[in-house]
Amino acid sequence: MTTPLLEIDDVSVSFDGFFALTDFSLRLMPGELRSVIGPNGAGKTTFLDVITGKVKPLKGSVTFRGETLVGLSEHKISQLGIGRKFQTPRVFENLEVIRNLELAASPSKGPFALLTQGIPSRVRDEVQRLLDYVGLGPYAKVQAGSLSHGQKQWLAIAMLVAQSPQVLLLDEPVAGLTDEETVRTAELIKSLAGDHTVLVIEHDMEFIRDLNASVTVLHQGSVLTEGSLDEVQNDPRVIEVYLGQAED
Repeated sequence: MTTPLLEIDDVSVSFDGFFALTDFSLRLMPGELRSVIGPNGAGKTTFLDVITGKVKPLKGSVTFRGETLVGLSEHKISQLGIGRKFQTPRVFENLEVIRNLELAASPSKGPFALLTQGIPSRVRDEVQRLLDYVGLGPYAKVQAGSLSHGQKQWLAIAMLVAQSPQVLLLDEPVAGLTDEETVRTAELIKSLAGDHTVLVIEHDMEFIRDLNASVTVLHQGSVLTEGSLDEVQNDPRVIEVYLGQAED
């Protein structure tokens, strides 16, 4: 039996007496693509904060490749191979698209180092591959701030992939995207699974269906159920606490 790559076991998080997570558990297998859904306040962003070291749990464990993550800094966890894309794409808007990727991919993390040391050929090749991979090749010399919202999302994903993480945590990657951009983003994310373990938090149910991945449903800080999208959509508990609300 394959060993989980990332395990969260019985994690609880309290903010001034309010429990954002209660006995929360989740396991991700190597190369898996997982979707996570749930109403606002279900604890989706909080458990990402726990994984990445932004929030320390009241109790429970988080292990990555058998190593505990609780108590480690955000920087250390990132170095271990866990990358996160936030809801709002974090790109350097005043820099060219290619410069954004060079900064993300370069072993020397800083614009001064890039100017003084140059870009290793292997990094340059990887940057070009990622530009083409996410469809931004024609925009390489364009300032990132002039990209569409969808293109910024793709750039942010490419910048994350450039850092070679084993786990990609993507928080609402299609928020604000057009229908066409949403379909393209689903294709992009599906293509990343296998080489990476990918977890996606999203509200767009058509996008979740396009991903065709196992779905975990959160409610009040705990896992309500897991399964295919069809299975969770037909679960009366899910209809009551999530899908029914979305239809109101």
